[in-house]
Amino acid sequence: MNHSGVACDKKTASFEVVKDRNGIDQVVLQNSRGASARVSLHGGQVLSWKTDHGEELLFISSKAIFKPPTPVRGGIPICFPQFGKRGSLEQHGFARNKIWVMDDHPPPLQPSDSSGKSFIDLLLKPSEDDLRIWPHGFEFRLRVSLSANGHLTLISRVRNINCKPFSFSMAYHTYFSISDISEVRIEGLETLDYLDNLCEKKRFTEQGDALTFESEVDRVYLGSSDTVAIFDHERKRTFLIQKEGLPDVVVWNPWEKKSKSMTDFGDEEYRQMLCVDGAAIEKPITLKPGEEWTGRLELSYVPSS
Repeated sequence: MNHSGVACDKKTASFEVVKDRNGIDQVVLQNSRGASARVSLHGGQVLSWKTDHGEELLFISSKAIFKPPTPVRGGIPICFPQFGKRGSLEQHGFARNKIWVMDDHPPPLQPSDSSGKSFIDLLLKPSEDDLRIWPHGFEFRLRVSLSANGHLTLISRVRNINCKPFSFSMAYHTYFSISDISEVRIEGLETLDYLDNLCEKKRFTEQGDALTFESEVDRVYLGSSDTVAIFDHERKRTFLIQKEGLPDVVVWNPWEKKSKSMTDFGDEEYRQMLCVDGAAIEKPITLKPGEEWTGRLELSYVPSS
């Protein structure tokens, strides 16, 4: 099965389409070493990313709802055309609730984005309902690829096919699976300004040399470097988040009280997850007619002592 130029050489990488329990297509990508990723056409959402030892790197809530139009709690939801809640659009926009299609005419990308990789190209266009609440013609192309060394890359391309400009914000709302929230730290956010969503989006400056957790955190760090790291001491593992075209970083953990108020999230699950998102939020992206924006996120993990 060779949708959208997918690498199908069995010695290097494989690609399989399966259906979930609601009959929605999911694409399973596998590299030559046995690492895998699973992408649902519901939301264009990565639901699983496993090492070559079969260890899951992403968090999915045990109470997640897999029935559209409810977004799935966990994995990597795509927040577009907004992050957060503003105006008549639903929280985090509509892209994560829609059924995407496989893109039969993906744009050519760099050879490095396809060589030796298992990948899938997906496409979202607005429905008539979408255009009523957000009246802008767009094409959102997403390539999800799994490299030979197990790195997971998401490349988004948003094109304005309208006759007038529009602006949007977006985030890859990545739920990482961790050993214990009190045992992890984030580096790469030192000295940055951030908007604190728990303090009416007031602006503060990060004072610590690493971010650690002992209560609820909901922040947008502004203008970060292109690499952020999550150190998980107990699992002896470091996640590296590398990004292009995504200047901001969202950091979120709901902690105990908020967890209990969320119907699709277990009361104690906040201990095993941490959201760190590559995002473009503070300064929305504006596209003139015919213009295209590209945002790229690469996730990798390395053993640490």
